[in-house]
Amino acid sequence: MKETILPKEERAVLAMRALYESFGYTKYKMSKFEDYDLYRENKRFLPKGEIITFPNRDGRLLALKPDVTLSIVKNAREGEQIREYYNENVYRTEDGDCREIMQVGLECIGDIDLYSTCEVIRLAKKSLEILCEDSILDISHGAFVNGLLDAAGLPEDGSRRKFNACIAGKNAHELSELCRQYGVDGEIEDRLCRLLSLYGPFPAIAEDAAALIINDEMESAYQEIAAIDGYFRSMGEEAGLAVDLSLVNDMRYYTGVLFRGYVKGVPTGVLSGGRYDGLLNRMKKDGMGAVGFAVYMNLLDLYFDEGRSKEYDIDILITYDSGTDMAALSRTVDMLMGGGRSVRVQKEADTKLRYREKFHYGERGLEIRG
Repeated sequence: MKETILPKEERAVLAMRALYESFGYTKYKMSKFEDYDLYRENKRFLPKGEIITFPNRDGRLLALKPDVTLSIVKNAREGEQIREYYNENVYRTEDGDCREIMQVGLECIGDIDLYSTCEVIRLAKKSLEILCEDSILDISHGAFVNGLLDAAGLPEDGSRRKFNACIAGKNAHELSELCRQYGVDGEIEDRLCRLLSLYGPFPAIAEDAAALIINDEMESAYQEIAAIDGYFRSMGEEAGLAVDLSLVNDMRYYTGVLFRGYVKGVPTGVLSGGRYDGLLNRMKKDGMGAVGFAVYMNLLDLYFDEGRSKEYDIDILITYDSGTDMAALSRTVDMLMGGGRSVRVQKEADTKLRYREKFHYGERGLEIRG
């Protein structure tokens, strides 16, 4: 029997599932739909875009799920320890278009200590390594940046989003302009601008980061980053780990340590995660913490296709005559599929189809046509 070769993407998903299960995480499975109220009440924790809704027959408004984490948190009960992973499609709107996006991720909910946090970060790092040997995981802490913005006297309003956007974009010029616009003290402005350049292994930036500390909030964040780095160094797994204190992600969602993962050949982060206790507090899950991450598989399409989808729809196109021996044609197709190549057979050529090679199967067998 011919061995079936799974696509690279499917192999990666299966490997991640096996990884999570080996650490005792159980699979979470949810419906495509949730009550719209769940998302309406927690909209600030969702990605930008409209929620796709429709009325149910009983009059309730349902929504195609734009997020998995909210559903897992909704079902969490005080005193429980939840360790769940998922591979689910979520539905979001981007530029007015509805999109189906596959996510693989996990959530750790309950009494979250340093070990729990390090384990989730470790699983995020191992997930990246499954996707690509050449990967890197950047770590930051929301309280470090917030501590500086607190010292700047900024209110919890739209001004912080402007500052975070400049910090995330490492835009020192616009950051200085904002500081002058909001009357930020010159010393705080200097510390904010110096923060933009802090990137690399923790020992390489530790002294410069410590020099920025101005309050207990920043000190606590610094010590947690140091402890996480110390954990990975004690495990001998510090390679591929970096600290980027300008990484702010969505500060409405993440309230503590946060991280983002990159793989070679993809220009944007493909993994995002962190501590999100604020969501549990809002949903009245008192005394519980949470940390998790998601891998955005849609961002890996070209990577998994090794760049071919840019140029070709398929590898080989075969056309054939009316009297062709169908069994012989099928055996030829099986032979050409070796090595993971895609082969499409149709009677007439399609001028819109992009292919690497074209053949015609006739009375004399297989002939090259282009």
